[in-house]
Amino acid sequence: MLDFRSDTVTRPSREMRNAMAHAEVGDDVYGDDPTVNSLQAFAAERFGFEAALFTATGTQANLLAIMSHCGRGDEYLCGQSAHNYRYEGGGAAVLGSVQPQPIENEPDGSICLDKARAAIKADDFHFAVTRLLSLENTIGGQALSLDYQRDARAFCDRHGLLLHLDGARVFNAAVTSNCDVTEITRHYHSVSVCLSKGLGAPAGSLLLGSKAFIDRATRLRKMVGGGMRQAGILAAAGRIALELGPLRLQDDHENAAYLSTGLSEIPELEVNPASTQTNIVYARCRAGRAGQLRDYLAERNILINAGDPIRFVTHLDVNRQDVDTLIDTVRRFYRA
Repeated sequence: MLDFRSDTVTRPSREMRNAMAHAEVGDDVYGDDPTVNSLQAFAAERFGFEAALFTATGTQANLLAIMSHCGRGDEYLCGQSAHNYRYEGGGAAVLGSVQPQPIENEPDGSICLDKARAAIKADDFHFAVTRLLSLENTIGGQALSLDYQRDARAFCDRHGLLLHLDGARVFNAAVTSNCDVTEITRHYHSVSVCLSKGLGAPAGSLLLGSKAFIDRATRLRKMVGGGMRQAGILAAAGRIALELGPLRLQDDHENAAYLSTGLSEIPELEVNPASTQTNIVYARCRAGRAGQLRDYLAERNILINAGDPIRFVTHLDVNRQDVDTLIDTVRRFYRA
């Protein structure tokens, strides 16, 4: 089965499975799981922060970040297309009583800082208190520029805001920006990083920030049911993902570029290869037959999601031959 639905579908490597089987564990709620502690210390140093927290999911990491930065009745600014606004169940509002203030994303995925400034609430008891700007990198497969992220931090400093990064795929952003990941993370007060997407771990994300921030997040993690016990079994795989996963992401980007070019040569699809920066390709069915295409591919052991546009994602379990198989099968669908 070839699975192009997401890079969340990756399976742990044999090395990860072996590390999980032999992981030294304790009780992480007590703070004495040595493998979790080692992962957190390594991650904090790798990303340039004082502390890190291992969480079950990226959704949980983002929720903890927003709730740690903001109190009840506060608000955070984010993109209309932001994952922590559109795809995380409204958790910040439901569980944290934190109001999201979405702003339309620009074509490159950024948020216009002039629009963000206009969205900051006046010091008036009629309004929620604006505390935080949340960005996402990558967003829709696109990487925010380093200059933009520097400007966003200066903007937050001028207006007394905190700055959070949903960096689920931040290593993809670093690869396509040709920089070390710390050239991105240094601009932020907090960063979330997913270990179970392109990096290949079976589960888990990291939240990074100051020690005081991580202390608050740890308390909140317990509150929302995220305290895990012998979590070192997962952290062992996460450590391998963090050390080795970024080294091969360029392969995913090259496969996505190849896929984008191949699909663009199919007249029934609308694809812009120039917009493919990382491991995500978007294709729109001109005749609106995405559902039929999904079913046709599934019958031939290829999985996609039938969106508008369709999103194809390359990852470590997809190679160049698999991409050729997908392109050829899509061609056959339209010739049938």
